[in-house]
Amino acid sequence: MRTYNKNPAKIYDESFGIIESEVNLGDVKKSNQSILIRMIHACGDVTIKEDFLCSDNARDKGIGAINNGANILTDTNMVSSAIIRKFIPEKNEVLCFLRDARVIPISKSNETTLSAAAVDLWLDSLQDAVVVIGNAPTALFRLLELIEIKDIRPALIIGIPVGFVGARESKEELIQNKKNIDYITLRGRRGGSAIAAAAFNAIALESKKL
Repeated sequence: MRTYNKNPAKIYDESFGIIESEVNLGDVKKSNQSILIRMIHACGDVTIKEDFLCSDNARDKGIGAINNGANILTDTNMVSSAIIRKFIPEKNEVLCFLRDARVIPISKSNETTLSAAAVDLWLDSLQDAVVVIGNAPTALFRLLELIEIKDIRPALIIGIPVGFVGARESKEELIQNKKNIDYITLRGRRGGSAIAAAAFNAIALESKKL
């Protein structure tokens, strides 16, 4: 019979050890290293470091928002499911409106995707929230539109949508957002729900330590 590591804690520690041995973290701000490590752990690709970008105050803004009871808004149920609830206080609501009955009518009216339509339902929950987008570029585009139109400021945007259409462009708009809202992203086409949730979980774990 094949022998393999079955100890969860040892697997976890060994994984992080491998990442740290294969990635030069010296040019990554120390407070952001745990975020990048968890993102790499989520996708198994150390080369995402090349595209990792985090605004100067992103980590601290995220920690502050979580500890102040901020809403956590996600674009998909996959992101929501991947958020580790034990890392955040019970007062923090994790919200995803993708399956809300109002989404389809909004989508048809606005001639847009369901993901973008669901973002319209974030308005009452968006101020000072932590936003985690890991799937749809249209959700990130729509979020940035609403921030401009409604003058609402989430505390942090983790914007890591994936794909060949709009992913790169939506992330560049996030980086250049005129409101100077703090962000975490991965330039280019790569991204996904697991990576976005991993970035959030890294910050949530840090907030739990304080």
